[in-house]
Amino acid sequence: MFNLSYHRFLVLVLESHWERCIVGSGQVENSCGAVQLGEAFPLPPLPGASDQNMASSSVTGWSTASGPQAGGEDEGGVGDRRDGGGPGPHGQPRPRKRRRQGRGGGGGCRGRGALDEALARFLGWQREAEERLLALEEARLEREAAAEERRERLEERRAELDRQHELRLFTLFTGVLGASRRGGSADPEAPCCATERLAQSNFLSRRGNGILQHRGILQEGYNLCHEDKYDASANPSGIINMGTSENKLCDDLIFLRPLKTIVPSVAPCSLREEVARFLSHYCKSPMPLQADNVVVMNGCGSLFSCIAAVLCDPGDGMLIPTPFYGAITEDVQLYSGVRLVHAPLDCQPGDAGGRPFQLRVEKLQEALEEATREGVTVRAVIVLNPHNPLGEIYSPQEVTDVLEFAKRHGLHAIVDEVYMLTVFDPSAEFRSVLGLSRLPDAQRTHVLWGISKDFAAAGMRVGTVYSHNKDLVAALDQMGFLHGVPGPTQHQVARLLRDREWMDRHFLPANLARLRAAHGYVAGELRDLGVPYLHRPAGFFIWADFRKYLPENTFQAEMALWRCFLKHKVLLSCGRAFWCSTPGWFRIVFSEREPSLRLGQRDISLSPCPCLRPSLSHSACDARDQGTEESALDALIGTLRQQIRSSDWLEKNTPELSPGEDPEKWCVKHTPPV
Repeated sequence: MFNLSYHRFLVLVLESHWERCIVGSGQVENSCGAVQLGEAFPLPPLPGASDQNMASSSVTGWSTASGPQAGGEDEGGVGDRRDGGGPGPHGQPRPRKRRRQGRGGGGGCRGRGALDEALARFLGWQREAEERLLALEEARLEREAAAEERRERLEERRAELDRQHELRLFTLFTGVLGASRRGGSADPEAPCCATERLAQSNFLSRRGNGILQHRGILQEGYNLCHEDKYDASANPSGIINMGTSENKLCDDLIFLRPLKTIVPSVAPCSLREEVARFLSHYCKSPMPLQADNVVVMNGCGSLFSCIAAVLCDPGDGMLIPTPFYGAITEDVQLYSGVRLVHAPLDCQPGDAGGRPFQLRVEKLQEALEEATREGVTVRAVIVLNPHNPLGEIYSPQEVTDVLEFAKRHGLHAIVDEVYMLTVFDPSAEFRSVLGLSRLPDAQRTHVLWGISKDFAAAGMRVGTVYSHNKDLVAALDQMGFLHGVPGPTQHQVARLLRDREWMDRHFLPANLARLRAAHGYVAGELRDLGVPYLHRPAGFFIWADFRKYLPENTFQAEMALWRCFLKHKVLLSCGRAFWCSTPGWFRIVFSEREPSLRLGQRDISLSPCPCLRPSLSHSACDARDQGTEESALDALIGTLRQQIRSSDWLEKNTPELSPGEDPEKWCVKHTPPV
């Protein structure tokens, strides 16, 4: 830390100062402060003096026996000692004492004290200098570490951009090569992959290009189905949609319901008041809900996007168990830049009393800790109840455990209850969060609900959120200008929610009965085919296990199976679209009306399906090895379609609508519903 020459110089200075103090005092003091000349400066033995004389000598070094006895001589001797230069009584020279420096003989003490004080000051200064230098060194190391971390992040980002660029180039190259091999025409039976990234647009910003290139599996399947939609007369060989969660079993009840003349404007609070009264009744709230706590927007997707924007900063996270409805990823990411932190649920029961994909707080805790280690700030936890795609209903205790977990960690709890009136099993009971007697943290608990599922009105985009947090409600109201509901739609929805007699006596009993019958039919067909599934009491869908039809337990094999279903003109939703942690699970929507009825009227091709090859190997050996599994899958699809064709249940339970009343005839393209 210090130069060696400087150390040597300092030592020489201290030694010189010590010598000056010793020489200046001319004596060395003992512990009592008395000066002993013989100790400081040893004298040689005197001539003629014996050891006995030395032993009995006085402090002057002379024997008392040989000294003069007369008083005069004694006084003269004293006077001689004061003079310090006269001879002794026998002519011998007297030793001279050095005069004590300072007052009272304390010069040596002061010299040593000054030296100690100087040394102490120097050591203190040295220690402070070393501590300061150490602090500067630590700060320098921290700056270097931060700079190194930034360099690593930039290198990772650059590498990721390079990989994306190479992927785009490879995609373009393979597309051109494939088109040249096919002679410029695409294979009509092989669905294209819309999830591949598109080329960068010079007209858009980086954020705009990111939104443009973001394509999900649900969106890909919906677009393919819309382009080749099944119609009994116009397109009998089109794709049957069993992947979009829409309830088409009660179109006759909704579209034949009489409505009064639509008014051009509606009071701003009328719909919110009706929503508050509706939720108070059907959620069995212990206290009437207040209209001031209700926010209405054009769909729950807009609500998710706005809630993420006001609760999170870009780069923050929201915790959610998987699987879940995959479009929530786009809802919170495209506008707000918020990421979802996944908490994978096990597809196998954890214990004797467990259930597949059971919601456990331990899974949420593990995911939260992992996100914290990665530097992600988690702001909220999302719960779907009833669950999409599982069809699960969580008990009040399970929901309360999640709310307590959110309170412990200061998280907002966002509960999506959009399927709360689709519980078709009479033995099951759904308890809304708004019906709980006590909320662990009411200011951080927000409940979503919409009419598209419970009232079989997928095209009517109306979503609501109820929250006790006035700041959240005010912030969402500010964003409501961008996501408002038109006045005529508000009027229709307000009248619909006000008509309790029609809901309780006509619509809800008929809707639940049709859902129960449709679920029982599809579940029975799956049992006959030997396909495992989760028997759950809510929703429009069945979560089925097709893992035994995968050549290998990978998501590539799952995607190949999904495309094989598309090749056979059946649209299902694969587990990857719902971020399921285990490949091989599919969501089958059973609330389809006409497509399910006409499923068995198509020609079935049992030829081997090349898209089932997850290894992407085109060798003849691989084709022979996988031929058995592909034939088994084709046989499964063929059997399913034949059994549906031979059954008359759907024909008996499908209402007849005129073309003007049938939404299938409108051919209005809209975004995939929740």
